[in-house]
Amino acid sequence: MKETTRIFTALALGLGFVTAHAEQPTLKVCTAENEMPYSNKTGDGFENKLAQYVAEQLGRKLETVTWTDPRYFIRDYVDKGLCDVVMGVDQGDPRLSTTAPYYRSGYVFISRSDDKLDLQNWDSEALRKAKRIAFMPGTPAETMLRAIGRYNDMFNYQQELAGFKSKRNQYVKYENDKLVNEVTTGKAEIAILWGPAAARYVKASATPLTMTVIPDNNKRADGEKVGFHYSTSIGVRKGDTALLAQLNKIIKDQQDEIEELLEADGIPLLDQPDAALSMN
Repeated sequence: MKETTRIFTALALGLGFVTAHAEQPTLKVCTAENEMPYSNKTGDGFENKLAQYVAEQLGRKLETVTWTDPRYFIRDYVDKGLCDVVMGVDQGDPRLSTTAPYYRSGYVFISRSDDKLDLQNWDSEALRKAKRIAFMPGTPAETMLRAIGRYNDMFNYQQELAGFKSKRNQYVKYENDKLVNEVTTGKAEIAILWGPAAARYVKASATPLTMTVIPDNNKRADGEKVGFHYSTSIGVRKGDTALLAQLNKIIKDQQDEIEELLEADGIPLLDQPDAALSMN
């Protein structure tokens, strides 16, 4: 009887060992609960799709950890070990270790194609004549609208877009699709947005829209450069060098597939500068 018990115990332990090793490891990715077109809790954003692709390349099961306020999720989620990876961070973000960039894009002018506006740069006459220009506060677009003397002209309109919410102690959100729709419906002549944030909605617009990448040669009145092209990386918790190396290898080996995922959303892709390419 004792021998039989030992056999069953050994079998049970053996099965437990196999089950533990057969269980697929997870990749915990921090994503926004509702920050489209990047991500949402139902996985519809392009960063959701990229996260799924990266997890598959690593041979891991994707586990999404959602946040609602962008101001604190690095501190409250990544630093505390609740997630391993953040998609879509600025290259060199000091709060994280960042991979080589997996894409580079820029801010864009958006207008109705039928209007045939000549929007090439910040000296364009259309910017001086437009009655309403939609843009995200706190972005390079705001800086340059101030530089060309059009910011104050748009102040009341911007308050309308925010729904007159108080900014005190809260995160005020401007919806990317709403700002594109302002141009689609003719409420605004021009929108100035980050290309990846706008591309999906420009592509889906019932009214044909033109999206023009803004050159990256802009300066404020004091001569300081205002950047309009940026490289995007994947972020991991500082010190996680093994995962960082794995992600860098995926970016290097699967760049064409990654770009296909981005281009499916209509995202304008730019060449990486030599300094960024040297990191690959």
